[in-house]
Amino acid sequence: MVVTAVGATVTATERSNKRSTGGFVDEMRAVAMKMHTKDQSKEGEKKTEGTPWPKWEPTIDGYLKFLVDSKHVYDTFDKILDHANFPEYAEFRNTGLERAGNLTKDLAWFKEEGHSIPEPLSPGIDYSLYIEELSKKDPQAFICHFYNTYFAHTAGGRMIGRKVSAKILNGKELEFYKWDGDLPQLLQNVRDKLNKVAQDWTRDEKNHCLEETEKSFKFNSEILHLILA
Repeated sequence: MVVTAVGATVTATERSNKRSTGGFVDEMRAVAMKMHTKDQSKEGEKKTEGTPWPKWEPTIDGYLKFLVDSKHVYDTFDKILDHANFPEYAEFRNTGLERAGNLTKDLAWFKEEGHSIPEPLSPGIDYSLYIEELSKKDPQAFICHFYNTYFAHTAGGRMIGRKVSAKILNGKELEFYKWDGDLPQLLQNVRDKLNKVAQDWTRDEKNHCLEETEKSFKFNSEILHLILA
């Protein structure tokens, strides 16, 4: 089945959360929105192809694959940020947006419910390997992936989570979609940090970061599509 790629689909929550920063984050968001189709966002520019995500028919097995691969990627981000091959990475530790711990709780719940937890598959493994190598040599490109992965989950990721839960989990809200503290403020704090880091970049470095957006969408879309596996 061919499905429409989904990244940071804008919800009412994200619209209320987004704030004009006047900094580089505005550029990152503008490029990300261009990766969307018109049915995902008014700002989208891509043609809709395949089955729109609201018509997906998810399964428990597919959703578990998605959650496991997502955890694998978030674990990798945590490891990279903890080791901080570049000093600016330290800015993005303990932001409150971390997801690996919440996913650990969700997978434990599924196991208690009698479900078998799969091993990570190639979408999550391949993406983790990619960002790990990227983080060692290309901080601008890595930070593009950080931004798109974490911010997409607070917007379109939450919308999809609610739809999937309603269809296959009797409306249960997973920990993956919960944050400690005020989410709009957490997001704004990270926007400020991103702008602070990007202040020291040249225009070429900023453009290089923006050019990585399409790859970020491609990797994250492949993980998202595991929901239908």
